[in-house]
Amino acid sequence: MKKIRVLIVDDSALIRKILTEIINSQRDMEAIGSAPDPLVAREMIRELNPDVLTLDVEMPKMDGIDFLEKLMRLRPMPVVMVSTLTERGSEITFRALELGAVDFVAKPKIDIASGMQEYSNEIADKIRAAMAARIKRHAPVPVAPKNSADVVLPAIANRVASTEKLIIVGASTGGTEAIKDFMIQLPPDCPGILIAQHMPEAFTKSFADRLDRLCKITVVEAKGGERVLPGHAFLAPGHSHLLLKRSGANYMTELSQGDLVNRHRPSVDVLFRSAANYAGKNAIGVILTGMGKDGAAGMLEMHQAGAYNFAQDEASCVVFGMPKEAILQGGVDEVVSLQDMAKHVLLKISSMGKHSHRV
Repeated sequence: MKKIRVLIVDDSALIRKILTEIINSQRDMEAIGSAPDPLVAREMIRELNPDVLTLDVEMPKMDGIDFLEKLMRLRPMPVVMVSTLTERGSEITFRALELGAVDFVAKPKIDIASGMQEYSNEIADKIRAAMAARIKRHAPVPVAPKNSADVVLPAIANRVASTEKLIIVGASTGGTEAIKDFMIQLPPDCPGILIAQHMPEAFTKSFADRLDRLCKITVVEAKGGERVLPGHAFLAPGHSHLLLKRSGANYMTELSQGDLVNRHRPSVDVLFRSAANYAGKNAIGVILTGMGKDGAAGMLEMHQAGAYNFAQDEASCVVFGMPKEAILQGGVDEVVSLQDMAKHVLLKISSMGKHSHRV
């Protein structure tokens, strides 16, 4: 088996050592070198020709963003950003994703040995996803036992009738840019939106704030207990599942700290099941780029409950994992490019009649 060859770029010798040990402990990858700054990294990239780069966001001599911008222009390659858990760190990270980085991880907490195995799994998965994004095919990913949405909420058969429309969105690798590109096209009076994006909890509020600045609608990190109104979007916080619930005639948000589902919390399957349970045919499902198959089972449940579902096409995905699985399971009605997704969703809502958006 050909191993994924990884070059580590970080100004901290300790972080370089930790990342090297994590990567070399995986059967399908190896750390072929490490660089303390982008200038050294540039020479090592020429000499070693790595498959994937891990890149520190904030470094001396040349910061990670300047380096990434040059790299993506002159020698595009898969990059996973390693970011500090700060407001400044998260803003820079989202800029990196705009420039073409595949994904990001938070820097490991040196003093918490107990969480290191979980961190190791996360960074290894993201390196595999970066490799898959580059070669446009799926390398097999080792999968831990996975719970279904049953561990958070049961499916229900008797659904309450309503006419208010909702848009339900799920994404993972590449999703921050895909969600932004989709949502900036939506009008201020579009139906309420619930979003599950796999992301560490330190970054979800910054991501929601960023979307709120860029979009015509109001975007917030969900707190639970909010009424879902037209022109408002609720992003799942990184520590909880986001669920749709009903209170009388109103749609409401709910958060759950239930078990991981498909190794994720928030899980797209959980959000999609809650939409199947409480919105049924009034929901529009949208599954965007992402590694794995979280959301595929839930999208089928939405479809069976009468929802109309869209999947992002392979050509516009960073990783065509989640959309592909949803298509294979039979829960998708239309496969659409990212640039056309908002237009198709709005046309479908218009054709559904009441509570559609006004152009």
